[in-house]
Amino acid sequence: MRDNRHESNQDRAREQEDSVENLLAYLGEGEDRDQQRQEEGSLGAESHEERKEIRGEKKDSDPSGGNQSIEGKEMNAEEGREGAKRIPSRLDEVLHRLETELGYKTSFDLVVREMTFGEKKTAMFCLNGLAMSTMLTEVLKRLTYLHPEDLDSDALHAFLDLYVPASQATKEENWEKLVTSVLAGGTAFFIDGEATAIMIDAKSFPARGPEEPSLEKVVRGARDGFIETLMVNISLVRRRLRDPQLRYELVQIGERTKTDVCIAYIDDIVDKKLLESIKKKISMVKVDGIPLADKQLEEATIKRGWNPFPLVRYSERPDTVASHLLEGYVAIFVDTSPSVMTLPTTYTDLMQHAEENRQTPFIGTYLRWVRFLGILASLFMLPLWLLFVMHPEFKPPFLEFLGPNKTGKLPLFVQFLLAEVGIDLMRMASVHTPSSLATAMSLVAAILIGDIAVQTGVFVNEVILYMAIAAIGMFATPSYELGLANRIVRLVLLVAVALFNAPGLMICTTLILIMLVCERSMNRPYMWPIIPFDAKALWSIIIRKPLLHNRTRPNVLRPQQRNKMPDTN
Repeated sequence: MRDNRHESNQDRAREQEDSVENLLAYLGEGEDRDQQRQEEGSLGAESHEERKEIRGEKKDSDPSGGNQSIEGKEMNAEEGREGAKRIPSRLDEVLHRLETELGYKTSFDLVVREMTFGEKKTAMFCLNGLAMSTMLTEVLKRLTYLHPEDLDSDALHAFLDLYVPASQATKEENWEKLVTSVLAGGTAFFIDGEATAIMIDAKSFPARGPEEPSLEKVVRGARDGFIETLMVNISLVRRRLRDPQLRYELVQIGERTKTDVCIAYIDDIVDKKLLESIKKKISMVKVDGIPLADKQLEEATIKRGWNPFPLVRYSERPDTVASHLLEGYVAIFVDTSPSVMTLPTTYTDLMQHAEENRQTPFIGTYLRWVRFLGILASLFMLPLWLLFVMHPEFKPPFLEFLGPNKTGKLPLFVQFLLAEVGIDLMRMASVHTPSSLATAMSLVAAILIGDIAVQTGVFVNEVILYMAIAAIGMFATPSYELGLANRIVRLVLLVAVALFNAPGLMICTTLILIMLVCERSMNRPYMWPIIPFDAKALWSIIIRKPLLHNRTRPNVLRPQQRNKMPDTN
């Protein structure tokens, strides 16, 4: 026993000695390692400096190194933009992106409906007020019948082609296009695990019913008119033109508003160069938005500056737009606007009305002549009468009765200016006055301006009479914009007569005529068919021809098919 204990004690002593020797060896090796690290650190610093020098030499010797880094940054930025355009595959990332970019949970009209169909998480995203809730409810109702075995590995294909009961459903992989479609009234359907969404066209815009336009009323004819919804407007024209060649091209204008603009034309009639010119001008419009719709688009594309004359024709009647398309014009629809632009246009085209074509050729010609005479009277009656009063020697013998019996307390020129401003004030007041008070306003205006103003000597009777005739001629102008431009011309002629008498009238009229002759609407002469002279076309404007005698389209439009009558062979 003692021998065994003695041997065990000796073994323990040997183990302790071995552990002490190992510890001392370890400490020695640690010192060696520290010394080696210090030496390596100094060598590393030297090598680091050498590497920096080598890099500097490489930068100096290789001038393209900086460009490569710039190109790398640009590639990374482009990859970042591409990533921002992709739709996240995870549903929680989609919801987070909707919250950060579109204000989900902040804007109350953004609606996200999360549901699980066949153990597959989904989310439906739309705008409250712009989406058809009844149709979306039917879609969700149909999807509630799904079971897990109904969905295979390709869930997107199953939802899109088999289980979403919508007549218009498409795939969308671009995030920006998806957001734009939803803001336009569409609905996005996200599926967890899919980087592609399903766009459902279930739009429902707040809109009024089609009714007759207040500016283009007719005794006989259709009572419908354009409204503020684009789809309704193009449908009204399509109903009248069941031509397979009718084309509707849709573009979006505005970085923020992304307003829908539709370019309508008949493919085998319209001049292709004219069409391409209009498309190019519209595509060059770079603005934040066009909330005022067609007027802002006109200013951005036509760029007429301070010219008061309209270079496009507006219409709120579907039959008028349809007839212009058949002639070879191009129509431009803008969403949220009840007016449609037709391009190009001429001065004589703006003087025509749909009522002339709703009557017999004889009555239509008579109405057209009366309208032309009214427009000419609104332009030249007041300047000529003022000239005859200032220079009685210019009056022919059969106009000796013209002239005021008394001049009044104010000069005639000042009376005309006051009357012009007064009529403009009444017109603006009638626009802003409720319909129930319009009659009372007209009575007050008639008493104040028509009776009391004459009795007090501010106006003379002749000024009121001729001013009323000029105002009637302006209101008889079919184009509201042309009527306002003619009023400016009348004021300019009055000022010219008051300052320079007969030479002023002649020179000013000549300058205005030259300005109109030099004006062009989409590279078409504005004063056609007067200048350049086209006898046949001018005769068609003076005389309202019967339908079967009006066989050719206007050559100013350069249509592909000049003959209106179809080939009977």
